[in-house]
Amino acid sequence: MATHQSAIAEKSNKHDPFPFPTRRNDFTDDYDILPGVLGRGVSGKVYKCQHRQTGQKCALKILKDSNRAQQEVILHKKACENCQYIVKVLDVYENMFRSNRCLLIVMECMEGGELFNRIQQRNDKPYTERDAARYIWMMVQAVYHLHKMDIVHRDLKAENLLLTNETDDGILKLSDFGFAKEELSFNLFLFLIKQACDIWSMGVIMYILLCGYPPFFPKDGEYSSYAMRHRIRTGDYQFPELDWKNISQEAKSTIQRMLIVTPQNRITIDEILTCSWLIELTSERPIDMNALQDAETRQQLEAAFVCASNEQRQTDDDLEIDISGPEASRIAKRAAKKNRHISLIDETSCTMRNETKHGEEEDSATTTTESKS
Repeated sequence: MATHQSAIAEKSNKHDPFPFPTRRNDFTDDYDILPGVLGRGVSGKVYKCQHRQTGQKCALKILKDSNRAQQEVILHKKACENCQYIVKVLDVYENMFRSNRCLLIVMECMEGGELFNRIQQRNDKPYTERDAARYIWMMVQAVYHLHKMDIVHRDLKAENLLLTNETDDGILKLSDFGFAKEELSFNLFLFLIKQACDIWSMGVIMYILLCGYPPFFPKDGEYSSYAMRHRIRTGDYQFPELDWKNISQEAKSTIQRMLIVTPQNRITIDEILTCSWLIELTSERPIDMNALQDAETRQQLEAAFVCASNEQRQTDDDLEIDISGPEASRIAKRAAKKNRHISLIDETSCTMRNETKHGEEEDSATTTTESKS
């Protein structure tokens, strides 16, 4: 991929500078992009790459440069400092591709994958309430760190909770800062309301980790987004006796305080940290997570989670939720723009892989010629 230094310099005055050093050389000078996709974030796909000199495997996220993309990178880079529960940003490249300025974010590779997938694949021993408390504690540590830095994540969900490895002792880390915001207005009340969005999402995740399905799961014969939204807005959920009879009362009470409808009345991150359930629980009671094994249930779970998160962000950007009426055309335009962006990112990645392969073939041919001579 050709890097046009003059083009980058010409465009750099249109964007606020990064508060940390970035690289301007070709990404493929330093890394090879490996086949496959590690995951999908709110603003792009995540690929696996490998450092040419050290052999270190990393994760690569490619963003079409914009103010929003820069904010995502800046906040992620800032947030991951001094916190082991947030995915580390290792390098940031500014490269040009077909007249588009792109940001290439190199992150540590989370070999354990997404949290729910890891739970689903546990075959060596049962998943227990103690395991759930451990995962929740690490998630709370990450969010506590963010809120102390006046940053709200605003997109806490299973796909953004990743594990360092495939063992049961893997460290849980938070990723994807595409919706994150930093509070700069010094309006304490407003910031507490924004923090409450993360608290709500943690409540939904905690509920799922203790029973295998979300609190606002579609009822039988009910698939409309309106009905689901109504239950979210009114706090209409239960703890079915069959699935929750063996779960600690303190866990249920904590969830109830997280999912209070009125944001300012929710439990704070500092109060969550004092919950003895997170640090003193010794229960090894197994939790049935078989619901995660069913593909259709997983799809419904993801849709329900997206709906709950969107309600808290007061946004209608996610296309997994059916929307009709005057808003539909506006959302369709957003979807088309997002699809064009993803196509550009895919093309960029494919081109870089091809150029890497072509360069290796040329090197091999040169080596063969020299050996013959």
